[in-house]
Amino acid sequence: MTLDAPRKAWFGQPPGLTILFLTEMWEKFSYYGMRALLVYYMTKQLLFSQEQASMVYGLYTALAYLSPVFGGMLADRWLGKRRAVILGGAIMAFGHFLMAFDALLYPALLAIVLGNGLFLPTLPGQVGDLYQRDDPRRGSAFNVYYVGINLGAFLAPLICGTLGEVYGWHVGFSAAGIGMLLGLVIYITGRRHLPPDPPRSERATLPFSALWQPAYRPLLQVMAMIAGLIVVFRLAYEQIGNTIAIWLDTGVDRVLTADFTLPMTWFFSLNPLLVFLITPMLVQHWTRQARNGREPAALTKMAIGAAVVGLSFALVAMLGGEPSAKVGWLWAVLFFAIFTFGELFILPVGLGLFARLAPVGFGATIIAFWFLASFGGNLLAGAVGTLWSTLSSAVFFSLMAGTCMLVAMLLLRLERRARPLLAGNAAPAPQNAAAADGAVTSG
Repeated sequence: MTLDAPRKAWFGQPPGLTILFLTEMWEKFSYYGMRALLVYYMTKQLLFSQEQASMVYGLYTALAYLSPVFGGMLADRWLGKRRAVILGGAIMAFGHFLMAFDALLYPALLAIVLGNGLFLPTLPGQVGDLYQRDDPRRGSAFNVYYVGINLGAFLAPLICGTLGEVYGWHVGFSAAGIGMLLGLVIYITGRRHLPPDPPRSERATLPFSALWQPAYRPLLQVMAMIAGLIVVFRLAYEQIGNTIAIWLDTGVDRVLTADFTLPMTWFFSLNPLLVFLITPMLVQHWTRQARNGREPAALTKMAIGAAVVGLSFALVAMLGGEPSAKVGWLWAVLFFAIFTFGELFILPVGLGLFARLAPVGFGATIIAFWFLASFGGNLLAGAVGTLWSTLSSAVFFSLMAGTCMLVAMLLLRLERRARPLLAGNAAPAPQNAAAADGAVTSG
């Protein structure tokens, strides 16, 4: 066995990707474990109204995507990616354990938001740092990384959700905290496989004004338009943890046998499970298309994804599923299958596109602005979710379907306009930017 053999042991990817995969898996285990319980905890334990729970859920998930804007800047300019991940993970674990106390709900959510701000943009940036900017494995690496996200999200509702429903909400929240600690341990012990951060003096050589040089402006304008459409898309997409959770509780017949009723939280494992199963086939298909010169452009993939997610909401709208006439649980399974297939065409593709186009020296910052779009979408999702109590489920989910279809059409129009600009592999490096993005190694 050669020295290079371990670097090619997992889908031909460098070993650092395994470390980042596992770290992200456990971080998402903690996040989705808590999220699967949050709305139910607020309405059943704290006795919040549906409208109040929706607003808290929307504000929390929105801030979880706003804080990375500032966290990414701190990582790029001062802390470095490694320290940002470790500090952010520790703060998030602390917040999860605070969820064990009813009176500390808001401080706990705030701690998770702050820790997430340091953690979320820096880990994907390190995925990109494992490769040369023109390495063909770079795009596939983000799909592999997305599998890690969803493996954690698959396990979380089964473990944290079941513990929360059976043994108490706080037991489930504590399990989420333990998951975050496991992720930290893996990251710290495996950091030798990751590219080192550059010295602070090098990280500080580029002012933020360098992003707005004339050569960048057309590209940044297109990225801003993409982000704006993602805001609108996530308005509908994020209903999966909000009104879809209520629909599963009140509008779906979950009785499997006379002695067993499917827990509500188990359904949330379907989405990541399907991501885990479908992603390898989808990556293989796109690789084959790329080899033959027929792979769709990134924005075309994203448009397809938005349309398919819209179809999943249209299905729920047609089913109805009012409390007085519940639908069978297999329909919920079909919804998650269609929803997940569409998700794979838009969210990991968009993240990979932003990482690929990020100017040298601003990797974490640009990825943070991708998450800023998620902030806007989640904030709107919480506000729109308050309409659930005033509209029928058919009308509400029809609105969500229409929103996704509109985004699909606008993404296709944007792709035709921006095709020449997005054809390159990456944004050009800014002047005097040597080594500003950290060490980049070939896998």
